[in-house]
Amino acid sequence: MAYRVTDTLDLHGFFPEQIPQMVPDFIQNARALGLHRLRIVHGKGKSRLKWEVHQVLKDNPYVESFGDAPPETGGWGTTVVLLKTEKKSP
Repeated sequence: MAYRVTDTLDLHGFFPEQIPQMVPDFIQNARALGLHRLRIVHGKGKSRLKWEVHQVLKDNPYVESFGDAPPETGGWGTTVVLLKTEKKSP
């Protein structure tokens, strides 16, 4: 089965135990596509998915920063991730 990779990962329907593998894979695919700004939708619920996502992001060497999305694009139910840009040698 083929999946279309975009700048958004929707985690609805997934279990917290799946996050440590899914999020790094998503970041790797995003980097391969040259994406810099990502969205991870984890929902508002009890925030277990959000906590897992943030644990993975804080230790990922390619992540520049992350935080809640603006209210109009998901608020605290979505995390916006900015990836580090690779510096090109002259």
